[in-house]
Amino acid sequence: MAKLYFHYSTMNAGKSTALLQASHNYIERGMQTHLMTARFDNRAGTGQIGSRIGLSAPADTFAPTTNLFDALSLRLKGGPCACVFVDEAQFLTEDQVWQLARAVDDLGLPVMCYGLRVDFRGQLFPGSATLLALADEMREVRTICHCGRKATMVIRQGPDGTPLRDGDQVQIGGNETYVSLCRRHWREAMGDRQPD
Repeated sequence: MAKLYFHYSTMNAGKSTALLQASHNYIERGMQTHLMTARFDNRAGTGQIGSRIGLSAPADTFAPTTNLFDALSLRLKGGPCACVFVDEAQFLTEDQVWQLARAVDDLGLPVMCYGLRVDFRGQLFPGSATLLALADEMREVRTICHCGRKATMVIRQGPDGTPLRDGDQVQIGGNETYVSLCRRHWREAMGDRQPD
Protein backbone atom coordinates (compact mmCIF):
# COMPACT_ATOMS: atom_id res chain seq x y z
CA MET A 1 0.00 0.00 0.00
CA ALA A 2 1.41 3.38 -1.04
CA LYS A 3 1.98 5.98 1.68
CA LEU A 4 3.02 9.61 2.05
CA TYR A 5 6.10 9.84 4.26
CA PHE A 6 7.66 12.91 5.86
CA HIS A 7 11.27 12.62 7.01
CA TYR A 8 11.99 15.85 8.88
CA SER A 9 14.86 17.39 10.78
CA THR A 10 16.88 20.51 11.21
CA MET A 11 19.82 21.54 9.02
CA ASN A 12 22.77 19.21 8.49
CA ALA A 13 21.12 16.04 9.78
CA GLY A 14 21.76 14.02 6.62
CA LYS A 15 18.29 14.18 5.05
CA SER A 16 19.59 14.38 1.46
CA THR A 17 22.08 11.60 2.16
CA ALA A 18 19.27 9.39 3.50
CA LEU A 19 17.11 10.22 0.46
CA LEU A 20 19.88 9.32 -1.99
CA GLN A 21 20.63 6.09 -0.12
CA ALA A 22 16.97 5.05 -0.09
CA SER A 23 16.66 5.76 -3.83
CA HIS A 24 19.86 3.79 -4.48
CA ASN A 25 18.40 0.81 -2.60
CA TYR A 26 15.44 0.71 -5.01
CA ILE A 27 17.66 1.13 -8.07
CA GLU A 28 20.03 -1.58 -6.87
CA ARG A 29 17.07 -3.97 -6.89
CA GLY A 30 16.15 -3.08 -10.47
CA MET A 31 13.37 -0.59 -9.66
CA GLN A 32 13.00 2.94 -10.96
CA THR A 33 12.60 5.98 -8.73
CA HIS A 34 11.73 9.59 -9.43
CA LEU A 35 13.64 12.38 -7.64
CA MET A 36 12.41 15.96 -7.23
CA THR A 37 13.78 19.08 -5.53
CA ALA A 38 12.97 22.77 -5.27
CA ARG A 39 13.96 24.64 -8.44
CA PHE A 40 15.50 27.64 -6.67
CA ASP A 41 17.74 25.56 -4.37
CA ASN A 42 20.74 25.25 -6.63
CA ARG A 43 23.47 24.67 -4.01
CA ALA A 44 24.32 21.31 -5.64
CA GLY A 45 23.55 22.64 -9.13
CA THR A 46 20.23 23.16 -10.88
CA GLY A 47 18.27 19.93 -10.99
CA GLN A 48 20.62 18.15 -8.56
CA ILE A 49 20.12 16.70 -5.10
CA GLY A 50 23.44 16.87 -3.28
CA SER A 51 24.59 15.90 0.18
CA ARG A 52 27.33 17.39 2.33
CA ILE A 53 29.32 14.14 2.06
CA GLY A 54 29.55 14.42 -1.73
CA LEU A 55 26.72 12.19 -2.97
CA SER A 56 24.46 13.63 -5.67
CA ALA A 57 21.89 12.64 -8.26
CA PRO A 58 19.91 14.43 -10.96
CA ALA A 59 16.34 15.40 -10.12
CA ASP A 60 13.36 17.08 -11.69
CA THR A 61 12.60 20.43 -10.12
CA PHE A 62 9.40 22.00 -8.86
CA ALA A 63 8.39 25.64 -8.57
CA PRO A 64 5.49 26.93 -6.45
CA THR A 65 3.27 26.76 -9.56
CA THR A 66 4.15 23.15 -10.53
CA ASN A 67 1.21 20.76 -10.36
CA LEU A 68 2.88 17.70 -8.86
CA PHE A 69 -0.06 15.36 -9.43
CA ASP A 70 0.03 16.17 -13.15
CA ALA A 71 3.83 15.86 -13.24
CA LEU A 72 3.73 12.43 -11.57
CA SER A 73 0.86 11.24 -13.79
CA LEU A 74 2.98 12.16 -16.80
CA ARG A 75 6.01 10.42 -15.28
CA LEU A 76 4.01 7.18 -14.92
CA LYS A 77 3.14 7.28 -18.64
CA GLY A 78 6.90 6.97 -19.29
CA GLY A 79 7.24 3.73 -17.35
CA PRO A 80 6.96 2.19 -13.90
CA CYS A 81 8.04 4.06 -10.79
CA ALA A 82 8.58 2.29 -7.47
CA CYS A 83 8.88 5.44 -5.34
CA VAL A 84 8.98 9.24 -5.58
CA PHE A 85 11.53 11.12 -3.46
CA VAL A 86 11.09 14.85 -2.76
CA ASP A 87 14.00 16.81 -1.28
CA GLU A 88 13.61 20.26 0.31
CA ALA A 89 9.95 19.42 1.01
CA GLN A 90 9.56 22.44 3.29
CA PHE A 91 9.37 24.51 0.08
CA LEU A 92 6.25 22.71 -1.15
CA THR A 93 3.04 24.72 -1.10
CA GLU A 94 0.00 23.47 0.79
CA ASP A 95 -1.65 22.64 -2.57
CA GLN A 96 1.41 20.68 -3.68
CA VAL A 97 1.34 18.51 -0.56
CA TRP A 98 -2.31 17.73 -1.31
CA GLN A 99 -1.28 16.90 -4.90
CA LEU A 100 1.33 14.45 -3.55
CA ALA A 101 -1.34 12.91 -1.29
CA ARG A 102 -3.55 12.46 -4.36
CA ALA A 103 -0.65 10.77 -6.18
CA VAL A 104 -0.35 8.33 -3.27
CA ASP A 105 -4.09 7.66 -3.05
CA ASP A 106 -5.10 7.76 -6.72
CA LEU A 107 -1.94 6.64 -8.55
CA GLY A 108 -0.63 4.21 -5.93
CA LEU A 109 2.76 5.96 -5.80
CA PRO A 110 4.73 5.88 -2.54
CA VAL A 111 6.07 9.41 -1.90
CA MET A 112 8.92 10.10 0.52
CA CYS A 113 9.41 13.76 1.40
CA TYR A 114 12.53 15.04 3.18
CA GLY A 115 12.72 18.52 4.63
CA LEU A 116 12.99 20.95 7.48
CA ARG A 117 10.23 21.16 10.05
CA VAL A 118 10.81 24.74 11.31
CA ASP A 119 12.62 27.84 10.13
CA PHE A 120 15.21 29.93 12.01
CA ARG A 121 12.43 31.70 13.92
CA GLY A 122 10.99 28.40 15.19
CA GLN A 123 7.98 28.61 12.87
CA LEU A 124 6.67 25.83 10.65
CA PHE A 125 7.20 26.07 6.92
CA PRO A 126 3.85 25.87 5.07
CA GLY A 127 4.89 22.68 3.25
CA SER A 128 6.08 21.08 6.47
CA ALA A 129 2.90 22.05 8.33
CA THR A 130 0.78 20.41 5.65
CA LEU A 131 2.98 17.32 5.60
CA LEU A 132 2.65 17.04 9.38
CA ALA A 133 -1.11 17.11 8.88
CA LEU A 134 -1.35 14.70 5.94
CA ALA A 135 1.58 12.26 6.08
CA ASP A 136 0.79 8.61 6.72
CA GLU A 137 4.14 8.19 8.44
CA MET A 138 6.62 10.67 9.90
CA ARG A 139 10.22 9.98 10.80
CA GLU A 140 12.68 12.30 12.49
CA VAL A 141 16.21 12.38 11.10
CA ARG A 142 18.31 13.28 14.11
CA THR A 143 21.35 15.48 14.53
CA ILE A 144 22.97 16.97 17.60
CA CYS A 145 23.60 20.37 19.14
CA HIS A 146 27.12 21.38 20.20
CA CYS A 147 26.11 20.37 23.75
CA GLY A 148 25.31 16.80 22.70
CA ARG A 149 21.53 17.09 23.01
CA LYS A 150 19.21 16.42 20.07
CA ALA A 151 19.07 19.47 17.78
CA THR A 152 15.51 20.45 16.88
CA MET A 153 15.98 24.12 15.97
CA VAL A 154 18.21 26.17 13.69
CA ILE A 155 19.56 29.71 13.81
CA ARG A 156 20.44 31.85 10.83
CA GLN A 157 23.68 33.78 11.25
CA GLY A 158 24.62 37.11 9.78
CA PRO A 159 28.00 37.65 8.07
CA ASP A 160 29.58 38.39 11.46
CA GLY A 161 28.19 35.18 13.03
CA THR A 162 25.51 36.84 15.16
CA PRO A 163 22.09 35.13 15.19
CA LEU A 164 19.41 36.85 13.11
CA ARG A 165 15.92 37.21 14.52
CA ASP A 166 14.17 38.66 11.47
CA GLY A 167 14.21 38.16 7.72
CA ASP A 168 12.59 36.20 4.94
CA GLN A 169 11.59 32.68 5.86
CA VAL A 170 13.47 31.29 2.85
CA GLN A 171 17.15 31.98 2.35
CA ILE A 172 19.27 29.28 0.75
CA GLY A 173 22.45 28.53 2.64
CA GLY A 174 24.55 25.90 4.33
CA ASN A 175 26.96 25.69 7.25
CA GLU A 176 28.07 29.27 6.67
CA THR A 177 24.52 30.50 7.30
CA TYR A 178 22.75 28.01 9.57
CA VAL A 179 23.60 26.25 12.83
CA SER A 180 21.49 23.45 14.33
CA LEU A 181 20.85 23.70 18.07
CA CYS A 182 18.76 22.13 20.83
CA ARG A 183 15.81 24.27 21.92
CA ARG A 184 17.64 25.49 25.03
CA HIS A 185 20.63 26.83 23.09
CA TRP A 186 18.37 28.20 20.34
CA ARG A 187 16.53 30.17 23.04
CA GLU A 188 19.88 31.49 24.33
CA ALA A 189 20.92 32.50 20.82
CA MET A 190 17.57 34.24 20.26
CA GLY A 191 17.86 36.16 23.56
CA ASP A 192 15.04 34.26 25.29
CA ARG A 193 17.26 32.63 27.95
CA GLN A 194 20.35 33.62 29.87
CA PRO A 195 23.38 31.36 29.35
CA ASP A 196 24.44 29.20 32.32
